[in-house]
Amino acid sequence: MKETKRSILFLILGSFFIANAIIAEFIGVKIFSLEETLGMQPVNWQILGNSLSFNMTVGVILWPIVFIMTDIINEYFGSSGVKLFSYIAAILVSYAFLAIYMGIHLTPANFWINKTTPTGTTNMQDAYTQIFGQGMWIIVGSLVAFLVGQLVDVSVFHYLKRKTGATKLWLRSTGSTVVSQLIDSFVVLFIAFYIGAGWDIKLVLGICLVNYIYKLTVALLLTPLLYGIHSLIDAYLGKELAESMMREAHGPFE
Repeated sequence: MKETKRSILFLILGSFFIANAIIAEFIGVKIFSLEETLGMQPVNWQILGNSLSFNMTVGVILWPIVFIMTDIINEYFGSSGVKLFSYIAAILVSYAFLAIYMGIHLTPANFWINKTTPTGTTNMQDAYTQIFGQGMWIIVGSLVAFLVGQLVDVSVFHYLKRKTGATKLWLRSTGSTVVSQLIDSFVVLFIAFYIGAGWDIKLVLGICLVNYIYKLTVALLLTPLLYGIHSLIDAYLGKELAESMMREAHGPFE
């Protein structure tokens, strides 16, 4: 019974982690205004000579949840569990991009290409390509940032876990998030827009900073959710099994 619960939990957490990572990659094509979504005026901060607001990819909505799932998996299954799911997610994201690349280059049916809407005629092939055909540098930057961020997150969390023991979940979660989100935010945009698109380094760094402020703020606000998920899992596993798994996750086998 204990092994069944352990396996079911591993499957649920891993599936949710991977699904969020893949979905975040594809919904991230859209850029949205956080301030206007909340009914506010853009902040227009002057950062490194550029006027910047919270205009970000929709993918940032899900990434803080991915990092929370990272901490939960790390808590019960250790760094090996997080690394396994991170590698699987990266492979599946790559596979998904390959499938979409193939889909874009298939010859469209004539009746499907042009679609009439109340606002005019839409070329569906162009729309399909624009939405799904992300640039190669964005894909590379996103995958590199994801893997590096995950590996850093799990290492910092593991270090703080050894220092704090079973207490101060908020500290190890926040500490690992502060470092991993910093790396994730800067790596993806640096690769995608500085190396790939040749943007001015000050503009790229300014955008990176705005994205990091958002991700870190959301991650901190979601700390109660982390404790809620932790409590639900403890109730599902039972105190004895939960404590045993957490000892194993950060014990000798690591």
